[in-house]
Amino acid sequence: MKHVAVRAVKQERAERTRAALIEAAAEEFAEQGFAGTSVMKIADRAGVTLGAVYFHFRNKGELARHIVAGQPELVVPPHPSRGLQHAVDVTLTWACQLPSSPVLRAGARLVWEQEQFTPAADNSHRQWTEIILEDLLVAQGMRELRAGTDVAALARVVVNACTGAQMHSFVESAHEDLPQRIGEIWECLLQAVAVPSALKRIEYGEARGRAA
Repeated sequence: MKHVAVRAVKQERAERTRAALIEAAAEEFAEQGFAGTSVMKIADRAGVTLGAVYFHFRNKGELARHIVAGQPELVVPPHPSRGLQHAVDVTLTWACQLPSSPVLRAGARLVWEQEQFTPAADNSHRQWTEIILEDLLVAQGMRELRAGTDVAALARVVVNACTGAQMHSFVESAHEDLPQRIGEIWECLLQAVAVPSALKRIEYGEARGRAA
């Protein structure tokens, strides 16, 4: 029993260290970008040794890949929805959480340097496009979209537009107006591709991305 307890304590300590490393790396990447971040800076910020970093991650590239891949787990819309509304809610939740989430802010910064640490097939754009596409396919099945709508192209347009919106929002308002910009993107896009009955139901406000 004593050995089991010791292993449990070590496991808990390792999990805390790993979480601290991810948080510290996200903060460094968000502030300095991939090229400007070093393993030493991450270790110092997390308050651990270099050995501790390399025990959990082989290099900063692996940390960056982990952070990018883990973003969708943080973006869980607070209100139940399906189809078009869920796609809108995912992007609004991302927009609302981004200013206060080191991982999401790191993802927004790393998107411009991801060719340095991840294959094109695994990049952030593709990851988010697949997520939005799933909702658009559901919307298509619910007959919320006009006949002939290219849902794959629409998913790419949404992700591209959101990426651009976060860039401009960061420069102009430190992301404070990002939810508004995302809502505007959807309002314009859905006028062209959604059927009138679906348009009447969709909500674009910031409240869709925040818990009541």
